[in-house]
Amino acid sequence: MNIACADNFKTVFNTRNCGRRPSLSGAVVLFLVLNTVSLLAGQSFFSGAPISQPVTNASHGSPATLLQASTNVSQAGITNSMDTLDDKHTLAIGDVLSFRIVEDEEEPKTLVITDSGDLEVPYIGRFPAENRTCKQLAQELKAVLEKEYYYQATVIIAVDSMAKSRGKVYLVGPVRMPGPQDIPSDEVFTLSKAILRAGGFTDFADQHNIKITRQGSTGESNKVTLIVDVGQIFDKGKTENDVALKAGDLIYIPERMIRF
Repeated sequence: MNIACADNFKTVFNTRNCGRRPSLSGAVVLFLVLNTVSLLAGQSFFSGAPISQPVTNASHGSPATLLQASTNVSQAGITNSMDTLDDKHTLAIGDVLSFRIVEDEEEPKTLVITDSGDLEVPYIGRFPAENRTCKQLAQELKAVLEKEYYYQATVIIAVDSMAKSRGKVYLVGPVRMPGPQDIPSDEVFTLSKAILRAGGFTDFADQHNIKITRQGSTGESNKVTLIVDVGQIFDKGKTENDVALKAGDLIYIPERMIRF
């Protein structure tokens, strides 16, 4: 008698075989056994060729190793040494800086040099930055931070953008265009350049006694006066006599006592 046996395939078997798989012939069993043994030995019974292994272009090494290598490459562009900081550009009012203390393991903070020439530095507060290089400023901040706040502070400072103007100088006297002039941030602005930008001297200017009055660091009582022979610079090329101007300099060009 045939009855339906409940299995995944809902196959109908004879009652003698219900509940077990149908029997296989001896030849088929022998064939399957031989093929299984050959597969375990790494060789196909059908072709006699070795079973090919999957080929991949993936790099050798564990995922953790590869991730670490990638991370190291990205970190190579980040400066963690104060020795590599810029020591040429003199910081000026309006410069935008990035500030970071390596030991904090935080993202850089953006700081701007204010009109007073100061920075608002974390932990310290207002700190003078004008007329210093990034390297000089970082070394000064490091000393202050290690004195009161850190056992070791590696200070990293870089210029994100320079101010278009580093202040003004003021020309008075017989030049073609007297008045204020902006000090550019991308060059050393000297007295001779200021005279040329003002259109040069007029006929009655005393080119040999140009007076620069400069505000001192301690206020009104510490003004500095420089006398420069600009005629020697223009006529004889004595550029060593030229003076780099600073914000707030007052340049007075006198007239000649004798006009001819």
